[in-house]
Amino acid sequence: MRHLTTYAAAAALTMTVASPAAAQFRGALEGLGTPSAPKVEVSWDRWFDVATLDAIGKRLAEAHPTHVRVASIGKSTEGRDMQVITVSDFSVGDADKKPAYYIDGNIHSNEIQGAEFALYVAWYLAEMKGRVPRVDSLLKERTFYIVPTINPDAREHYLKKGNTASSPRTGLAPRDNDGDGLVDEDGSVDLNGDGHITQMRRRNPLGRFVSHPDYPHIMVPAAPGQQGEWEILGSEGFDQDGDGAVGEDGEGGYDPNRNWPWRWAAQNVQGGADWYPGSLVETRNVMKFVLAHPNIASAQSFHNNGGMILRGPGVPQDEYRPADVRVFDELGRTGERILPGYRYLIVWKDLYTVWGGELDWFYGARGVITFSNELWTSRKYFEAEPRSGRYVDENEEFNQLLLLGEATVPWKDFDHPQYGKIQIGGRKKNFGRVEPGFMIQTEAHRNMAFATWHAGQMPLVQIDTIITKALGNGLTQVDAIVSNPKLIPTHTQQDLENRISPPNLITLTGGTVVAGFTVTNALLDQASEQVQEPATIRVPNIAGGSSVRVRWIVQGGATYTVTAVSQKGGTASKSTR
Repeated sequence: MRHLTTYAAAAALTMTVASPAAAQFRGALEGLGTPSAPKVEVSWDRWFDVATLDAIGKRLAEAHPTHVRVASIGKSTEGRDMQVITVSDFSVGDADKKPAYYIDGNIHSNEIQGAEFALYVAWYLAEMKGRVPRVDSLLKERTFYIVPTINPDAREHYLKKGNTASSPRTGLAPRDNDGDGLVDEDGSVDLNGDGHITQMRRRNPLGRFVSHPDYPHIMVPAAPGQQGEWEILGSEGFDQDGDGAVGEDGEGGYDPNRNWPWRWAAQNVQGGADWYPGSLVETRNVMKFVLAHPNIASAQSFHNNGGMILRGPGVPQDEYRPADVRVFDELGRTGERILPGYRYLIVWKDLYTVWGGELDWFYGARGVITFSNELWTSRKYFEAEPRSGRYVDENEEFNQLLLLGEATVPWKDFDHPQYGKIQIGGRKKNFGRVEPGFMIQTEAHRNMAFATWHAGQMPLVQIDTIITKALGNGLTQVDAIVSNPKLIPTHTQQDLENRISPPNLITLTGGTVVAGFTVTNALLDQASEQVQEPATIRVPNIAGGSSVRVRWIVQGGATYTVTAVSQKGGTASKSTR
């Protein structure tokens, strides 16, 4: 099977059979946790451009047609398809009516690994079906909707143009960031054409910086009384619009994660909010897809970095409902076990305030249990908390000891059109915020494990027991016990209070239903009658790990069938014999 090795490979990706020469290197004993002979081989040690991401999704659908489908949720600003990969066992039930788990990544374009980590979930589930019973059970009962990148335009920019580790965070819809009436006219410039926006420095005895004593290519502030060597001129670039500032109006200039219509705040309150909630086509595409799939019960968004499992709210004025917090806490604490070094945190309380965030829209507007994982953390460098001290630089120590200095762009002389003789150098854009290549698959797998464990805790309605009792005069009492054995309820408290989803419907067929009830106390045989449409009992919620009992009085009939339909908890049916 051909590996995906370059951006250009996307155009030539075809399904092939592994050659005998390749097979001889597979070894005699497969490692646990990864497919030994995948139909679609992917090198999880690099970052893919959008064409390659899409090609991998299509190859998965071609190789696993009974479990993988691909489509588009809409076009991006620059006209790229936003691919969605649907993973489920299509031979069992309707995929769009099973409890569904939504995943997306890469909302911030420099947070690239979100796309690969989302894609890894699809790849792992497709390749491990038929081998791992828990995967088979998940795909029979659940559906996964996976959108690897919801910012494809700026992802392309990050990968293929000069950038720092933190740029661009925005999308690429043109904006006038400096208010001069011009759009995107003064961004960073990759002066030496190496694909990385590093630093510019100039020799100056009055400068504030000196070379690091252990790592001479790193600049550190001069100690009190120490003579400086260098002045730092900032990131690569020059004043392109003549206003005296360098790189103040690059591409885009908003924050895609401040554009959602839940607790949105205007630009003067929340920087990056853009013109109005949902002003960005990428935001609207996700919203339309989610609204069209009310079976989505849980969600996960992959960001970077810091090693965090985040839940909302993003603002203190919007605290989550107490019953739901208990569910979040249980999931988050388990996540900390699956993802060692990650911390389960609340956005506004433990990080910073976020108005109009995607996380809060999913919970607030849809009642969906949603996390945002901030991928990668410097604690992973040496599997320990970073050491303190002025001259201890964990990043650079890791660069030297494990990457042999590969993350460094050496300082080189450059004749700058405005600053004169300077030097350009520093760290590469793919160092610091993202995993080094040899660590990508480990992090992807752990995050996949958290996502699939969460998905397995989504609500799942089951009909445990049907009990019949003859009453005389041709009447029969039919009781059904309907349960939800999972952690997450069929309706979160947020859902119930805002009537986001319809109630669970439990219907009896067979005979003529005379009356219908919800049993409120089985021991005392107490029940509440539903007068209208008694054949279908409306149950507002089935809490996690609990059950409800419903009752019908039926005229005639010999065989009775009970069907439970829950928008976020799926469908179950059972008949008497």
